[in-house]
Formats: sequence, structure tokens, C-alpha cells
Amino acid sequence: MTPNPSFVLNKINDVSFVDRPIPTITDPHYVKIKVRKTGICGSDVHYYTHGSIGHFVVTEPMVLGHESAGEIVEVGAAVKTLKVGDRVAMEPGIPSRYSDEYKSGHYNLCPHMAFAATPPYHGTLTRYYLLPEDFCVKLPENVSLEEGALAEPLSVGVHVSRLAKISPGDVVVVFGAGPVGLLIASCALAFGSTKVISVDILPHKLEMAKSELGIPYTFQPVKGDSYKESAQKIWDILGGVKPNIAIDASGAEASINTAIHVLKEGGMFVQAGMGADEVTFPIAEFCSKELQASGCFRYGYGDYKLAVEFIASGKVPVKKLITHRFKFTEAEDAFKTVMAGKAVKVIIDGPEDE
Repeated sequence: MTPNPSFVLNKINDVSFVDRPIPTITDPHYVKIKVRKTGICGSDVHYYTHGSIGHFVVTEPMVLGHESAGEIVEVGAAVKTLKVGDRVAMEPGIPSRYSDEYKSGHYNLCPHMAFAATPPYHGTLTRYYLLPEDFCVKLPENVSLEEGALAEPLSVGVHVSRLAKISPGDVVVVFGAGPVGLLIASCALAFGSTKVISVDILPHKLEMAKSELGIPYTFQPVKGDSYKESAQKIWDILGGVKPNIAIDASGAEASINTAIHVLKEGGMFVQAGMGADEVTFPIAEFCSKELQASGCFRYGYGDYKLAVEFIASGKVPVKKLITHRFKFTEAEDAFKTVMAGKAVKVIIDGPEDE
């Protein structure tokens, strides 16, 4: 293997292994990490197949990957909380320390965010990667590197749950049972809700929600049903109880509309999934119920640390989502497996040592 092998997207559907320079620590607050495990995210696949997400366009070769965990191999002179040999979950988005968003406590909204595998920034499917000390979360001994890599999507679930202010007694419906939707539903349980229902059109995803993650209720919409009919069926499954929190992790217009119809008066809606730029929205239903709504973008302060705590305590069994594992040299096969719809969560090993 070369000194710093990296898995690079050259253009749409064109990837290769490239030897890139080993990064050098220039900021004393940074650490160098040997990347050991990386998960494949839907955004990685979208760049692979479309070359862009919104106004982020791949115009030159870009290293893929941003769901990673690894081992510290070098620390800057000012680093105080980490040492060589520590295993860490890697938070992949670094904001500008001078932005209003950062200073107001919403660094995930920083317009100058340098986010891994988002043009023009390289990702983590490489041997060595640099991060600031405070964007690494040390892994407890009972948390594996695979689980540490999944702290990234789990942090989205934590952020959504905080936005929705989930607490014991809440009744939560989550639309979409992909990896993030499943983790959101699992987070709802970890935050104290005992009535959580997962909704998806694919039965095998709902089976995973129930059998692997312990989500107590599931619902598969019936083709041809109206939004109100789907809402009524959800109420029936919940014993006539209406959810006071609805979260859409699918981005599908039908899910968004059903979520508004299913909510209890005065309830909370959180949009977590990206979909079409514009959708038809039931504004009259939204207003007459006096609902609240929030968008969600990635994760913010403390979300990564809480995600790791949930993994360490066993409250969110992220490892049960992993269905496939690949060596670094098999990265292209790993992406093709995801694109073929054959996997829930795929983990790619870091480059092996020489």
C-alpha cells in the first residue's frame, strides 16, 4: 500500500485509488488520525451517481467518506485531552470559528463549514486525516471502531430528538426506515418515549426496526390510501392515541403530508430528510392544528458526545444496522452494494499498513 492511499471520486461513476500526500499538522490544536473504519452515507452515493448535491458540485477529484473512526497517531503541541493511541469518533464538519452561527451556538449552520466529502473538501476514505482536538470524541473501551464510525449518522438522530424535544410520555412517529430513520426512532426510545412507530413502504426495513432495534410499532402504508386514511391506520395501531411528534426522514411528499395529518393538535413536526426542492404541503391542516415545525441540518454542540454515550450504554445498538463489511481495496464494490439496495449499513476498513 502507498503512504496515504485514498478512494477518490473523479467524476460521475468514475472512482479510483490515488496516493495523496500525508497531511502535516500546522495548527497546534489539531491531531492526525489513522482512519480505521468508514461507513457509506447516502450523500456519498449521491455524489458518486450524480456529481452534485444542491449547489455543491464535484468539479475536481474528491476523496469520499465522512462517517469515520480511527486512532490518533500524532498530536499538535497544544492538544491536551487526546494522546497517541486513543481511538476516536471523527466529527467531519469544521465551522469557521469567526462566523455568527458558530458564535451563537449553531455551528452546524455555518456557511463556511468545511465538511468532509463535500466539495471542495476531501473526505475520510484515506489513511491519514486531520481534525481539531475538539472535533474528536474519545471512544470508551466497550465501543468498537465500527460503532464509532456510526456515531456520525446517530448524531443526526440525537439532533433531531433534541429539536423535537422528545421526553417521556411523548408519542413519536418516524417516517422512513433507512439508516437515519431507524436511528432517529431508536433515539426517540433513548430519549424516553415508549410509544414510537416506524413507517416505511418496505416491509424488510420495518422488520429490522422491530426485531433489531426494538421499535415497538411499525406501519406499512397501503398504496392508494389517502393521507387521512394512513393517519387513521396509524392511530389505530397506537390504540387511538395521536402522536404529538412526527419526524420525516424520507423526504417523500406523501410522508410529509401524512405526518401533518397524523399529528395531534399542537404537535411538533421535524423535517430531517432531504427530498425534492419543492413539495405540496397541507397548510390548512398545519394552521388549524397550530402545529410547530423545524428543519434539521446535521448535528450541533454535544450531539456527537451523546451519540457515543448512547452507543456505550447500549441504548442505541448501532452495530445491528451493519449488514456488509469490505476491505479498503474493495471500496468500489462496497458502493455498488449500497447502490444496488442490498445493504442497510456498509463499513469499509481503513487502508492496511504496509
